[in-house]
Amino acid sequence: MITSAIAGFAVSVALIVAIGAQNAFVLRQGLRREHVVPVVAACAASDALLITAGVAGVGSLVTGRPMLLTAIRWGGAAFLLCYAVLAARRALRPDVLVPTDRPPATLRATLLACLAFTYLNPHVYLDTVLLLGGVAQQHEHRWVFAAGAVAASVAWFTALGAGAHRLAPLLARTAAWRILDGAIAAVMAGVAVALLAGS
Repeated sequence: MITSAIAGFAVSVALIVAIGAQNAFVLRQGLRREHVVPVVAACAASDALLITAGVAGVGSLVTGRPMLLTAIRWGGAAFLLCYAVLAARRALRPDVLVPTDRPPATLRATLLACLAFTYLNPHVYLDTVLLLGGVAQQHEHRWVFAAGAVAASVAWFTALGAGAHRLAPLLARTAAWRILDGAIAAVMAGVAVALLAGS
């Protein structure tokens, strides 16, 4: 059983550590110290839900509906491209990159954005429902594998959200925020283009 838990943890870490829209959002919230705990909790809970669905076999139902996959892909790409444009605008306008120059976003708006990054990004379903769900089926103790995968998600988002503030001194300069938002814009645009290219 312990082997399944370790395998679930390792596979989950390999999938979620890569820089993506969700991780970039959590990092930005951690740097701004805005609603970090609710954001981390929402990301971890969403991963737990999707991993559970994948291990329960939902992935096979989704892959059997090409129209649904296409709709998810195009909707997710559109969302990511819109956010890439917003991040690019922040990068080009230094005055909006300094955290103290504007009031913090409301908890409601922040959580809605967090959930959008989670559920409108097709890569989240690929990683959790399809890949993790599929690998779990190869283990005798698939629910122990799922528990290990969920533990990895909780550990990662907690570390990312709580540890981001350590980068605050580096990112206290406008130029650093410009670079960060420029990188976020590039990552999100790249993911969106990759989704459209695969449609």
